[in-house]
Amino acid sequence: MPTQVLLCPPTHFDVIDQKNPYMVGKHSIDRTKARQQWQALCSALQDAGCQVETIAPAPGHEDMVFAANQVFVGFHKSLGKFIVPSRMLHPSRQGEVPFYVDWYRGRGFKIVEVDLGDDYLEGHGDLLWHPDCSRIYAGYGFRSTKIGVEKFSRAMSKLEIPVIPLHLVDPYCYHLDTCFCPLSNAAVLIYPGAYAPESLAALRSLWERVHELTTDEAHKFMGNGIVANGRYLTPHITPHLDSILRQEGLAPVIVESSEFEKSGGSLFCMKAFLP
Repeated sequence: MPTQVLLCPPTHFDVIDQKNPYMVGKHSIDRTKARQQWQALCSALQDAGCQVETIAPAPGHEDMVFAANQVFVGFHKSLGKFIVPSRMLHPSRQGEVPFYVDWYRGRGFKIVEVDLGDDYLEGHGDLLWHPDCSRIYAGYGFRSTKIGVEKFSRAMSKLEIPVIPLHLVDPYCYHLDTCFCPLSNAAVLIYPGAYAPESLAALRSLWERVHELTTDEAHKFMGNGIVANGRYLTPHITPHLDSILRQEGLAPVIVESSEFEKSGGSLFCMKAFLP
């Protein structure tokens, strides 16, 4: 069975307001190029054996293309397929969530509501499964809030799924998915400068092999890659990253994302794997 993955076409994609350091200054989007890059991502995922599903883009929601953020997706033996809807920090993104919730609900996913109150939680931008689904890593500090992560953790504890909170401190790594990428059950790719000391120590203790990106590699989204069927989809490559991937038995596949990087996102941000 091929892995299913959800993407949203970049029909309305644009850079309008400044939500992260990558968006500072005026960045006009080349819509043709953005569409080509998005299509190349679809093709690379299909070549890796993934079945690509799409959600219809909605006018007025320019960041809806970043399909990782609007919900957290999971599977549990007691629930089956489920999602936890996000509460996005930026008002311009909050309206994306209902479209995604409706899409998942229409495909039989159960909705696990977490009462976030005034707190924030940003889906797979900040919440990443261990590859064997034994635990969840949860970033906070820029988008998701510490208390938002604590509330999520309490909800997951009812399903006996542990959540590892990780405090992010680099504004260029405002989401966990920019500085943390599991390569296998044993190996992870991180940018150590993204974490508070106690979080970095916790992270190191949980993996057999911790591979470190440089600042430049991390800020060029090389940790925002996608692991799929022995491949690592990445927007850029260095000899250093290439060496790490080869060591872990992964073949690098370059998929350009320059238009989306203007908005502070890259390949991992643009998809959600479905259980």
